This record gives sequence, C-alpha cells and structure tokens, in this order.
Amino acid sequence: MSIIRPVFFVSDGTGITAETIGHSLLTQFNGMQFETRRISFVDTPDKARSAAEDIRSAGARHGQRPIVISSAVDPALAAILASSGALMMDVFAPFILPLEQELGTKRQSRMGQAHSMVDFAAYEARINATNYALSHDDGVDLDYVDADLILVGVSRSGKTPTCLYLALHYGVKAANYPLTEDDLDSERLPKRLQAHRRKLFGLTIEPVRLQQIRAQRKPSSRYATIEQCRKEVALAEHMFSAERIPSLNTTHTSIEEIASKVLSQFGIQKHMF
Repeated sequence: MSIIRPVFFVSDGTGITAETIGHSLLTQFNGMQFETRRISFVDTPDKARSAAEDIRSAGARHGQRPIVISSAVDPALAAILASSGALMMDVFAPFILPLEQELGTKRQSRMGQAHSMVDFAAYEARINATNYALSHDDGVDLDYVDADLILVGVSRSGKTPTCLYLALHYGVKAANYPLTEDDLDSERLPKRLQAHRRKLFGLTIEPVRLQQIRAQRKPSSRYATIEQCRKEVALAEHMFSAERIPSLNTTHTSIEEIASKVLSQFGIQKHMF
C-alpha cells in the first residue's frame, strides 16, 4: 500500500503564493504521493482552528504527519495552525530577517496583500489584455494593430491558453491566428499576417500529441486523424522556417514556460502581477 502524505497550502489571502511555492517544492520529490488541498482566507482565530482540525483529521486518516505550507502572516493564527501537529513551513520566513537587516526596518505584517487589487492601473491592464485575447482568439478579429504579439500555429497547438496566460499574468495583448488548410497549402505566410511579421511567433507540436488532443475534441473526424495532424504540422514548420518566424514545440512545455520564452523572444519586460 502506497503512503500518501497530506499537504495543505494555507493562507490568510487567496493562497496562490503558498500553493505555487508548495507545488514547486513537492515536484522535487519524485516517487512520493501527496494529497494536496488549499485553504484560503484563514484570517480569524475561528477559521484557523477549523483549518487546524481539518489538518489534524487528514493526518489521522492517512497515518502520516501533515505538511502545512503557509503564507499566513499573523503569528497568532500561525500558532493555532501549528497546534495541528503538522510540519509548518512559512514561505516568507527564510526571507524576512535578511530583508529586515538589509533594509533597516521591520516588516509590517498585513494580511491578504500579495494578490490584492492594490494597483488599479495594472489591474485594468490585465482586464483589457484579457478582453483583447478573447476578441482576437482564433482569427475572430484580424485587426492586429494594437497587438503586442501574435501566436501562429495549427489548431490545438496551445495558442489560446498561452494568450490568456500572457494577458492575465502580464497584461500582454496577445492575439492568435490558426493556420487553416488553405494557409498551409499555399506554403506562404497569409497576407493578413504579412504586415505584422515582427509580431509573429509560431507554436508547433508533435503530431501524435496533436492527434490525441484533437480526438478528444472531435473523435472519428478527419481533423483528428494522425495523417492530417502530420501533414499540418509538417507544413506549418516548413512555413515557419521559410518565413523565418521564431517558433517553439509545445509538446513537453508548460504554458508558463511557453509564455516566458515568447516574452523573452520579443524582449517584453513586463513583470508578473
């Protein structure tokens, strides 16, 4: 019987910071099985006690000491969580003392600040970029004058999720253009894209993986056959090479990695919100 270690990401805010750091840490331990859960907005003693009870119960159920990765900044709430008997890991602890010493000032513990809407201009930029990505998805709107970049590729190569990620996290106006059979058969860059060549970035994918993705969307269709997938990918990659469009194979690449490489390619220095 495999051992499952319960892990909790606990925060007085959204819990995004604790969960992001926590998942990054857990991926370093291959072969281990974890049951993870995020508990957000633990910002009162009653909520902390309820969370501690959930943590304690999970430990008893699995017969394993729970692990709590916490971004809760109130020491009193952290103490209540620690009463669960879990291994407590404060994601801020390794950094606070060195920063206090370097900056010559003490931290001001404020709950829920990491992902709060403190910069209205930045928040509005994200919303505008998201609306832009949605309205310029899959060639719906072909006016690319205001686009920061345009992702090009065959259907289901990862264009839409990457555009939305760039919008939500960086406020980047990213459009995407799906290469149709007519586009691919011409072996030339579509006319509507030629004026925006400097904004183009190609996404490609291994045909077998593409076939798996398309089969889930349209099973038993020509669109999802391995022959069609191989043909489209080969023609798209030929176009990228002939037109000197920078490209990336997305088969084994996460959305986060794709976004980082695209931003690097265009020298876009926007910070993650």
